[in-house]
Amino acid sequence: MSKLPVIFLMGPTAAGKTALAIELCEHLKTEIISVDSALIYKGMDIGTAKPDAQEQQVAPHHLIDFLDPSASYSVADFRRDAIAKIDEFHRQGKVPVLVGGTMMYFKSLIDGLSPLPEADVNIRLELEQQAKQHGWPHLHKELAKVDSQAAEKISENDSQRINRALEVYRITGQSMTELQKQKQPPLPYTFHQFAIAPDDRSELHARIEQRFKIMIEQGFEKEVSTLYIRKDLHPNMPSIRCVGYRQMWDYLAGEIDHDEMVFRGIAATRQLAKRQLTWLRSWPELTWLTTDDEENLHRVVSSLS
Repeated sequence: MSKLPVIFLMGPTAAGKTALAIELCEHLKTEIISVDSALIYKGMDIGTAKPDAQEQQVAPHHLIDFLDPSASYSVADFRRDAIAKIDEFHRQGKVPVLVGGTMMYFKSLIDGLSPLPEADVNIRLELEQQAKQHGWPHLHKELAKVDSQAAEKISENDSQRINRALEVYRITGQSMTELQKQKQPPLPYTFHQFAIAPDDRSELHARIEQRFKIMIEQGFEKEVSTLYIRKDLHPNMPSIRCVGYRQMWDYLAGEIDHDEMVFRGIAATRQLAKRQLTWLRSWPELTWLTTDDEENLHRVVSSLS
């Protein structure tokens, strides 16, 4: 087991994770690894609250801004890349600080992943053709016959998850539920796990609303317009389904007006924060931080001694 620890800094969106991580970089020999499924995309800066050039100069963030929005990036891809970065920084005598709110990414490092197969383009296209002919609810019924547990958890209109579950079955002959019971061995790291969130939910909601409106002022509409005019992007892609982007996309498509876009964008961000907090409340071995920045810094630094 590595003598150097790995710090997890988790929390809901707009909770102040990035600011604390940058402070840690100024006080410790650390490197920041982003744990965020939206920050990976190029050209998606304002809506993801990506660290700006000044913040990056003080504390470079890794695993951000490296993928075109048309590309896919799985939990397994993140796990592989994060482990490579952790090992690299440990060899340099640095403490990796993993910061973000994509809880499945964090979970993949602690619990490992089941041996699910890589995507098969031909099978996916075949399933999409069947969906066009019969509809996704029909394919959901097919899924229920081969993997009833997965079908119970997946909406009959959740095209992406139905496609993936059926794809796994057609490739392996085993259900996703069966394969997910098989896990990799634990990683040889000591994890120090922290979560940051305001005690008062209304304070978090106010922060989310304020941040979304600031994004609008910073040119979020122009940013999404650049994506909207591309022929290779559409609303069902993971990049465009990111919170805020889907709502702005609908506005640009003329489906909703500006006020409704802002309302839906803030509501979707609050729902994301709620899901993140639900994850964290059941998270084992987690230390909750306060709203006091100085105390938070002290608690994280002192945990390493």
